[in-house]
This record gives sequence, structure tokens and C-alpha cells, in this order.
Amino acid sequence: MSSTPPADEGVSAREALLSIEALRVRFPGTTVPALEDVTLSVGRGECLGVVGESGAGKSLTFLAALGLLSAGAEVSGRARLAATDLLGLPEHALDRIRGRRVGLVFQDPMTALTPHLTVGAQVAEALRRHLGLGARAARTRVRELFERVRLGDGARRMRQYPHELSGGMRQRVMMAIALACDAERLVADEPTTALDVTLQAQLLALLAQIKREQHMALVLITHDFGAVAGLADRIAVMRAGRVIESGTAGQVFRAPREDYTRELLQAAGELAGGPAAPSHPAGPPVLALSDVEVRFAHGTGLLRRRLFTALESVSLALAGGQALGIVGESGCGKSTLTRAALRLVRTRGGRVAWLGRDVSALAPRHLRHLRRELQLVFQDPLASLDPHLTVEQLVGEPLEIHRPGLASAERLARIGAMLERVGLEPALYGRRPHELSGGQCQRVGIARAMILAPRLLVCDEPLSALDMRAQRQIRLLLEGLRAEQGMGLLFVSHDLALVRRLCERALVLYLGRMVELGPTAALFERPLHPYTRELIEAIALADPALQPARLAKVALGEPPAPLERPGGCAFRARCPHATALCAERRPPWVSAGEGRWVACHHFGRWADGML
Repeated sequence: MSSTPPADEGVSAREALLSIEALRVRFPGTTVPALEDVTLSVGRGECLGVVGESGAGKSLTFLAALGLLSAGAEVSGRARLAATDLLGLPEHALDRIRGRRVGLVFQDPMTALTPHLTVGAQVAEALRRHLGLGARAARTRVRELFERVRLGDGARRMRQYPHELSGGMRQRVMMAIALACDAERLVADEPTTALDVTLQAQLLALLAQIKREQHMALVLITHDFGAVAGLADRIAVMRAGRVIESGTAGQVFRAPREDYTRELLQAAGELAGGPAAPSHPAGPPVLALSDVEVRFAHGTGLLRRRLFTALESVSLALAGGQALGIVGESGCGKSTLTRAALRLVRTRGGRVAWLGRDVSALAPRHLRHLRRELQLVFQDPLASLDPHLTVEQLVGEPLEIHRPGLASAERLARIGAMLERVGLEPALYGRRPHELSGGQCQRVGIARAMILAPRLLVCDEPLSALDMRAQRQIRLLLEGLRAEQGMGLLFVSHDLALVRRLCERALVLYLGRMVELGPTAALFERPLHPYTRELIEAIALADPALQPARLAKVALGEPPAPLERPGGCAFRARCPHATALCAERRPPWVSAGEGRWVACHHFGRWADGML
């Protein structure tokens, strides 16, 4: 399967449904190849996991093989679909292959989907183009595909646009497009990036089920060792454009040959099993929310008057030097909470205070002098960066706006120091966002937010696109800035293990409501709400002996939408401990002692095994 020398031969090129041999890629203006002598293969009914750090060449390998690189790239070697050599095929021939014989699930569904077309139309386009289906037959097939990928209420989803869906729903739409033509091969490029732990588990379980039922060849590109542990039969480790190690999942996990592989596995184990976040001295309050409520209009035309509650009665306080993690499933209101805290969405009730000052009623023009003290790292690194600016310009722009008196030399020195701290090499400073990997774009976004040394940093899934070693580097950087500057950190993440290592406290949201709040260590050791326990149990284990069986037990399906929130306890339909009381009354937000709060009628009884 790999070059020099493989521990596992894998399937031969003759038997493989997809094989890559001695692939080499070089871009104009560079002397070092981006890929060098990459050899991989995957057979029918098999999953090949391709792992490595951001920029290692994982995605580039398959983009090159499928003819998706920008014009000017020099590509040599072989890339075969059975007996068909893809390299050198004209574009019209590749168009007939992509989507028909190879399904593709891209890393970022928001940028991969067309924003002005409904998701139903985008799935139907693949059916009409490759299978020649008429409009009625295509609509029927789209509903079947949405059911297959567990995207509920297919008739309504077909009429929605990408921005109206949660991240997990958009990723399932991408899977529906990839599966539309029953391709024998599926390439999934970081399919679980930015998804919460329950949706990650569901998506991986769905991939495992589809691979098993269709006996397809699956390539899983990821930096998440928990993902490959549950799905991969064989693993290839890439570094700096080369395959440096390959073998069965058991061989790579239990007896890695390369120091680099051992470092990656050690970083994954450290994150999952390390100690909880240390406490930092608390400074003056930097953020306070009291009974904040956010509502959004739903629908189009006259139906747009219908409002749904995205956040309800949310209260929290954050002091300088402290870190609060916000966790919950996709669509629970995490990102809405951060935008409400920064006055980027309109609140319908409650109070927002920055640095001790009530800003709830202030107009945006009166907030500018405060905004330099509060910075946001967005969830989507590529979409949040100006495509026309270089890395150096992007990171320096906040200084130009908020520190216009800085001399040019001083500004460049600060930019270089911050880029070095987030682990970006000087060779990247002149590149634009589309020339960077997803992880490199995220580092630029973090450097851009931290260049002003803010008193409050709001991070919306800031590390989701980073590999384990990069996550550790940025986590230590955030910890250092908190200690040095007394910076408060509001940290939204689907990665509960990361929240445990970084944040002293955690708030759990479900359908826009607070369900549990308390010290992170205590929350992990003894969760008081059944939903919190479900999230913790969904964390993937980087162990191929255990994770496949855990995936097999995952229940597939979306959580209820905020528009369909049930009465009483919103979690009761999924709760194994629900009683008649849970259907009758909404549980109150009560203190459980020792700084812990919970909204559950039975938290004392079920948490102690009495229910």
C-alpha cells in the first residue's frame, strides 16, 4: 500500500477499486514537491484511513488523483479506478467519473454547497447529470437518499438552503450527493470536522453501515484517531507530502514504527486522558449574560412572521483569566450564544454586559472602541478570511484599524511574532487563504484574533480543523495568554475532551436551554443531567479494539429541531429516565451545590443509580 517499506502490502493495484502509484505534485514557483512518491490503494469493502498533520498532503493526494487541482500544478504518476487511469483524462471525462463512479464528501459542507440553490436541487442535479432522471423521479430519489442518511422530514429539507441547516445536516446532504449514483468508491475528507460528538458518532456509524451494506471502497481522510479507530481496516500516515508508515489499524495503533506516528498517538491519548484544566486567578468580570433570549424568523413570505426561540433564559458570567466551555449538539444554540454575547445578533430579552458595562441597548457605532477588547475566532476558517489578502495582511489588518499609530516596523514585528506563536512558517506569510490547508487557515484566524491581546476571546469551534499536535500547541498558547494577560475565554467546542483540558467550567446547552453548568472536572466525573452523560459516552476512543463495537451501538437520527421542541423537559424523548412529570413540567434551573447547576427533575436519583 505504501512506499518504503510498507508494513502491510494492502490490496494490489489489480484488485484495488482505487489505487495511487508514485504520485508526485509540484506547484508553480516552488522547488520542493507538495507530494512525492505517494502510493496508496483501497479494495472493495475496505476502509483506508489517511492520517497526518494539517498540510501533510492528505487531501491534496486525492484532489490530484481526481483532477481537482488548480491549473498549473504538475502532476505525475498513476491514479487508477480499476483499469481506468485518471491522470491525463480530459475534463469532460473526469466530470462523468466524479460523482458517478467516485463519491466525494468534502471537508467544509458550507463552502462545498451552492448557497443560492436548495439542497434538494443540488442532490437532484447529480441524479439528472449522471443518471438522466426526470424531475419527478429525481425528487423521489432525493427523499429516499435523505432518509438513507437519516436526514429527517425530507420533504421540508429539500426546500431549504444550506444556511438554514445545521452543520450536521449539511454534512448529511453532502453524503446524499456522494451516494446519489451508488458509486463503488467514496472519498470522505474530514467528514466529522466541526460536528459535535453525537453527530460525529452518528456520521461514522452511518459510513460504517453504508460501507458494509454496499461493500464499497471507502477512503477516510482525517486527523482524528478516534474516527479511524472505529472505521479503518488499514491506515496510511502522511507527513510533508509522503507516506511514512502504513499497516493494519491494529499494527499502527499498537506498534507504530515511526516516531512521528507515536507523537500523534501520544497527543491523541494526552487529550483524552489528561488532567482537567488548572484553575487561574479570577480578575474583573469581562462578560455577563442575564436571562438572554434570542428569536429568529422562520420561513419565507408571510410565513416568515413565525418566530422560534434559539436561546431561552441563558445566564452566565465570565471573569478575566477564566475559561468557560459551551458544549452541546449541532443546532443547540452554541454559536448563537457567542453572537448574542458579542452583540452580533439581536436579543429579544435579557442583559449583556461587557467589562462591567451594560451594552444591551447601545447602537453598533458606540461599541467600536470596546470591540478591540473582545475578539472572535469563527468556526469556518476559510469563509471568515478575506480571499484577496495575504496571511501577513490578514493578521495585520486589526492593528491597522485599532492601532493606526504603530510604526510599520513595529507592526511587522508583532505580526511575525504572533504567526510564529501559532506555528505558521514564514514561507506561508505571502500566501492567500485558498493556498492554505484548513488547519493553516484556522491558525491565521486565531492569530488575527489574538494580535490585539484582547481581554475576552470568544472561540467558536476554533480547533476543529487542527490535528492533535496543532490542537495541543494552540491550547497551550491560549493557556499562556490567559495567564499572561488575564484574558477571559468563552470556548465553544464539540470536543468535550478538549473542553475538559482547557476550561475550568462548562455549560451544556440543549435546544437553546441550559441543562447543566459546573466545574468541568466534576461534570465529567459525575454528570448530573442524562444529556451530559450521553455526550461524554459519545466521545470516540482511539482504540481499534473498542471503537468499532461502540459505533455499532450508536442510534442514528437528528435531535428535535427548536421549532419542534416538546413540552415539559425538552430532552425527555431521548431520556431513559423520563417520567410523567418530565412531560408535564419544564424542569427548573436549580443549584446542586459546589458551584453546580442543573435542569432535571430527577438529577439526584438517576445520577446516583437510584432511577
